[in-house]
Amino acid sequence: MRLLALACALPAAAQSPVSTWDAPPPALQLRSSPRLQEQLPPASGQQLPTYVQADRFEGQTDIRARLQGHVELRRGDTVIRADQADYTLADDTVLAQGKVYINRGGNIYQGTRLKLQVDAFQGDFTQARYRFLDTDGHGDAERVEFLSRERTRIHQATYTTCERDDSQENWAPDWVIQAKRMELDRATDTGVAYGGVLKFKGVPILPVPAVSFPLSDKRKSGLLPPTIGIDSVSGVEYSQPYYWNIAPNRDATITPTLMSKRGMNLGAEFRYLERSFQGDVNLNFMPSDKLRDRDRWSLVWRNQANLAAITPGLTADWKIHRVSDNDYWRDFSLRGSSSTLLTSNDRLLESYGSLSWARDGHSLLARAQKWQTLQDVDSPIAPPFDRLPQLQWRYQPLALHNALGLDWQLEADTTRYRARTIDERQHADNGQRSYFAAQVSRPFLRPGSFVTPKLKLHAANYRLDNEVAGRARSHSLAVPTASLDTGLIFERPTQVRGHNYVQTLEPRAFYTYTPYRDQSMVPLYDTALSDFNLTSIYSENSYTGHDRIADNHMVTLGLTTRYLNADTGAEVARFGVAQRLRLADQRTYLGYDAPGTKGWSDILVGAGVKWGTRWGADALVQYNRDIRRTTRSALTGRYSPGPFKVVSAAYRYQRENSGPIANQGSEQVDLGWQWPLNRAAASASSTAPGGKGRWFSVGRLNYSMYDKKLVDTVIGLEYDSCCWIGRVVVERLQNSVSQSNTRLLFQLEFVGFSRLSLGADPLASLQEHVPGYQPLRSQNPVTPSRFSRYD
Repeated sequence: MRLLALACALPAAAQSPVSTWDAPPPALQLRSSPRLQEQLPPASGQQLPTYVQADRFEGQTDIRARLQGHVELRRGDTVIRADQADYTLADDTVLAQGKVYINRGGNIYQGTRLKLQVDAFQGDFTQARYRFLDTDGHGDAERVEFLSRERTRIHQATYTTCERDDSQENWAPDWVIQAKRMELDRATDTGVAYGGVLKFKGVPILPVPAVSFPLSDKRKSGLLPPTIGIDSVSGVEYSQPYYWNIAPNRDATITPTLMSKRGMNLGAEFRYLERSFQGDVNLNFMPSDKLRDRDRWSLVWRNQANLAAITPGLTADWKIHRVSDNDYWRDFSLRGSSSTLLTSNDRLLESYGSLSWARDGHSLLARAQKWQTLQDVDSPIAPPFDRLPQLQWRYQPLALHNALGLDWQLEADTTRYRARTIDERQHADNGQRSYFAAQVSRPFLRPGSFVTPKLKLHAANYRLDNEVAGRARSHSLAVPTASLDTGLIFERPTQVRGHNYVQTLEPRAFYTYTPYRDQSMVPLYDTALSDFNLTSIYSENSYTGHDRIADNHMVTLGLTTRYLNADTGAEVARFGVAQRLRLADQRTYLGYDAPGTKGWSDILVGAGVKWGTRWGADALVQYNRDIRRTTRSALTGRYSPGPFKVVSAAYRYQRENSGPIANQGSEQVDLGWQWPLNRAAASASSTAPGGKGRWFSVGRLNYSMYDKKLVDTVIGLEYDSCCWIGRVVVERLQNSVSQSNTRLLFQLEFVGFSRLSLGADPLASLQEHVPGYQPLRSQNPVTPSRFSRYD
């Protein structure tokens, strides 16, 4: 490529004056050829020559020509073939008869008689068949009018994406649109059918007085498929969404929904993508809902902005999420657009606005955060604290700038916390918290070993708004922490079943000491108990957040062995065990947890195996030596031998807590799958996964062994034909302690055209609830290049 660039530059250099050699020569660059462009300029089509060939020529030079036998006329991306044709040069018109064939840019038309102005691409085609390259859509027509190079009108037409089987004498597509007239616009890649009907398996299922459909994967404005459902609470529901393609970077979806027992609901979603900001707005409004006898509404607005034009590293982010009442999560949990759905657990709605800046290791954050808590009488929630506002600064050097090799960071934060109790009174712990945290460590890294001493300091000040008997309104504390993390790494080559691996043996010891400081008078704003696992067992603090620093004096001992692929270094298997030795009783706790006592903790045993891309499994077991029982365990496994084949299983056990506040514990089995039920008929032209005519089973079962019942159940069947997909899903989800919701979901997806659903969308349900589920036809379609359009 360098020689080619030089050869192209030599003529220009040879014509330059001699004085130009005194200046540095310009950098050599390759320029793309216009022949490599996917879209050729329109003006270039008028300059292209016309190539004609046939078995026999008759006529007058530069006036007209009669062509007979294997006639072919070619100009640019247009090819015309016929048994015989008359071509008039004056008006650039061809009149072809016999087996007439047109290929224009990959779109093919076949018929018996054609009259066409070639360059303008205007004319008529009778008794024609057609096929579009981008969608594989095809059909028959009594007459095709070519109105221009971009617009086509088809009379008494059919349209389908089902693969034609000419070996069957009476072949008929599984689904087809029959219309009196179709108008196709290649400029917008849309088609509109007038006076038609959609037939499935020969049965009319939907009248289409006027319906548009895509001719490519481009977005377009128009009505989307309606959704019809029956609900015991809302009655008969009918939703008719309309998609508005406002601009390449903006669109909107407007969805009116009629509920026979409740009234009319209007939903709208607006999305935008600008140079320096992006976001979406979702709004639902139902006036005079008969179910609650009041207006119902929800609003979700999310926005992200890059303010680098003001100062480098500056960003802004906000989200507003509000609903009209406490029952909204229950009454609208299964309705609305995908981005505004409220699930049974979505009862804490967050709204926030933040301004952040980061540069050279410094970061600043200014944030306001507010929660809306949707209360339920049967299971109330303690409302979380709002941050109104929060100011935070952090500093962590991006590189070491000192000879001592220290790794250190600083953090300062001041936040005003506000909350209300369940009965809507001001919370007694409302106030201001300010803290400063610093830590410094010096890693000593050697081949096969590491030693990392670390020092931490956490200082905080609390100023409460309300006076409470026996508690001061102001409280300050400072808690230091020292820790030492050490470990060794041994390696050896090994073989397992004829495969070469590198096995490691990694003993690790972790020591931490934090002196006791009385924190019982300090409120809990953002602190919770950390999960006890093979990662957190090597941490200094037993809690998350900044309101409790546990007085830990303990040693953690652990041993891990890994099997690494000898060629790639990828981890194939991992086995580990760890246990804490507490040297003194813990005196700091949250009030609902059991503080640690002097002696050995529960033993943690974990394992993970990933055998290629098919098998994967993880396990964690927590064993108590005193009672000689497992207190917690989690086992998960996954098998995925190929696309659309996945089985996942999980077992989770949590023993009843014996601390100050006991809970019942839990024991659950979770099974999810997506698996073909039969072998499909092979078809080279079919885009169905594994062929056409394939059944798939899909679902998820979540079973509580304590309650001896299924908690969540999703079971479905999918059928993938060559040109349509059918889905039937039965869904039963627990939405409260005593209530569940059962739905039957049905959907027909006509590939390359549209989807028809009865009730909510089963595809969205499967994607949300089935681990590893892959939608059929989820592969991104390959956009044909201009070279695939060549005949």
